[in-house]
Amino acid sequence: MNLDAGAREKPAPRRKALIVLPLLTALAALGGTLGFLGGAGKETTDDAQIEGHVAYVAPHVAGQVKRVLVKDNQHVKAGDVLVELDDRDLNVRLASARADLAAAQATLHSSQTQLAVTKKSVDSSLAVARGGMAQAASVQGTTRAGIDQAQAEITAAVSRQKLAQLDFDRTSKLFDSNVISKANLDAVSASLEQANANVSQAEARLKSAEANRANSSGTLESARGRVLFAEAGPEQIEASEAAVELASAKLNQAQAALDQAELNVSYTQIKAEIAGVVSRRSVEVGQMASPEKPLLAVVPLDDTWVVANFKEDQIAQMKPGQLAEIEVDAFDGQKLRGHIDSLAGGTGARFSLLPPDNASGNFTKVVQRLPVLVRIDGVSELGLRPGLSAKVTVLTK
Repeated sequence: MNLDAGAREKPAPRRKALIVLPLLTALAALGGTLGFLGGAGKETTDDAQIEGHVAYVAPHVAGQVKRVLVKDNQHVKAGDVLVELDDRDLNVRLASARADLAAAQATLHSSQTQLAVTKKSVDSSLAVARGGMAQAASVQGTTRAGIDQAQAEITAAVSRQKLAQLDFDRTSKLFDSNVISKANLDAVSASLEQANANVSQAEARLKSAEANRANSSGTLESARGRVLFAEAGPEQIEASEAAVELASAKLNQAQAALDQAELNVSYTQIKAEIAGVVSRRSVEVGQMASPEKPLLAVVPLDDTWVVANFKEDQIAQMKPGQLAEIEVDAFDGQKLRGHIDSLAGGTGARFSLLPPDNASGNFTKVVQRLPVLVRIDGVSELGLRPGLSAKVTVLTK
């Protein structure tokens, strides 16, 4: 009886197995189906990090650090003074630039005054020279008329001299013949002497008139020279105007030098261009600062985004505007909403320092990753810092 009972109990485990195995298979299939359906239309990667702007602060001019007004990780606002440089040398240059500007202004004023004087003197000199030339021409005309008159007087005096000579010759013959008295001869002789004197006087006036003509000719040529000199006035004005332009250019140059000197003095106060957190501060009091070496960095925390590096077989359905879920490792359980902003123009390996060259013959296929920029929707209060790791899930459908 006991053996029969044991034989009847053996098939029970087999029947249980026949029931449990299909059940487990169904549960596994259901789980796989749910997992497939749950993952469909989603692409996830944990190769992602928070990114943001990093504004490196460097001086515009070289100088010795006088004061450092910020500490590491300090929040600053745009316009806050971060570092001050020693400005004594630059203030000396500023004073020199101001003196150069004053000298340039004085030179310009002197050139403008000289130009005004030249314009007035040119006009008056030309008027005087032309008047002198007209006067010299008039004198020369008068002198020429005097010469003509003197020549006419000589002609008349010579005619009277000839007549007097004839009278004297006749009277002398008559006196020799005792026809007339000695008194008549003396009267005729006096008339001849008077005629000779008149000829000499007329010749003297002619010489004087000719001398005056020569003198008036020199005066006329001198007046013409003064007119020519006065007519060169436009060239003198142009030279004065060129001097004014040169002085004006030097004034502008001095003004530019002054503006640059004032800028250099203002650059001794190194200010924050944006609001953010001070990071990587390497500046200390007393060190020499130069434009090529950053002193610190300012990181704005109000403008951050996520760069997710998806595998190349995950991006086929991705496009800008698709929704994304972001989980930052530093804030476990906190999910942020976002959307795809853009996809990079090439894989990360393509932009590396030594990009792979598959044509070299040493080819090994490696799955590439493409950076995808994800913008965070709304304003996050988590205080995200660039460099934090994150997990991103993109809803492709």
